[in-house]
Amino acid sequence: MRTYVVAGGTNGMGRGLALHFLRRGNHVTVVGSDPAKGQHFLDEAAGLGAAGRAAFLRADLTSAAENVRVIKEIKARHDALDGLICTALRPFSQRVETPDGYEATFALYYISRFLLAYGLTDLLERGENPMIVNICGVGVTKGHIHWDDLSLKRGYGSIKAMLQAGRATDLLGVAYALNHPDARTRYLLHHPGFTNSGTDSLKQPTKTVIKLLARFAAQPVDKAIAPIVELMDDPPGKGGLLAYDRRRPLEPSLPSLDPAAAHRLYDLTSHLLSF
Repeated sequence: MRTYVVAGGTNGMGRGLALHFLRRGNHVTVVGSDPAKGQHFLDEAAGLGAAGRAAFLRADLTSAAENVRVIKEIKARHDALDGLICTALRPFSQRVETPDGYEATFALYYISRFLLAYGLTDLLERGENPMIVNICGVGVTKGHIHWDDLSLKRGYGSIKAMLQAGRATDLLGVAYALNHPDARTRYLLHHPGFTNSGTDSLKQPTKTVIKLLARFAAQPVDKAIAPIVELMDDPPGKGGLLAYDRRRPLEPSLPSLDPAAAHRLYDLTSHLLSF
């Protein structure tokens, strides 16, 4: 029996992966901000006969302190982890600054995943075949890191924020592998493609547009998670970092996976690991 944590596991691909691993007989803790969705997940788990193997932690993952609390609670509950799956993401139409001084998209898409990965490494290293899965836009090269304005105080736009955070989370995977050269834990950056993960976090008119596009063009969650499950079950080759667009491996020479930029971003955010 294995143990997994899914950050953003109450809807979309996170929920799909959480339920998949419950069906396999594993323990799964999902982290999310909506207690109603959390209860719905627990009800689904009970329907699978997995009530004793499912848990929900309510947390606002845009907050560094909340991520630290989640890490401490997971460590109090478990001696080892087999997987950390990071899927939490939502757009912000207006600029929101977190109590830590970061723009909220950057905080959720990068800072949260940064804290959870590093904070749970010791548990992952005790797992049977441990992997961190970062569901993201790896392979996309649009957007860049605004090194002199990470919080986008100048000229905020929701797409600009999403692209910056996407490039940051790519670099997170690179830096993590470089910082753990002898680790057993593999780090998977995975681009699932356009997936029908729901539109609850979107506002109108974007919500209606995406819902229509999803109806005709998006793949279902079950199809989107299949390559991830395959890679978690049987990761190829050696080395810490895996980067895939669906089932296609990506070249580590991509400019968005630059080791120097990864080190630079790690240096700018490593002070958050002082818990």
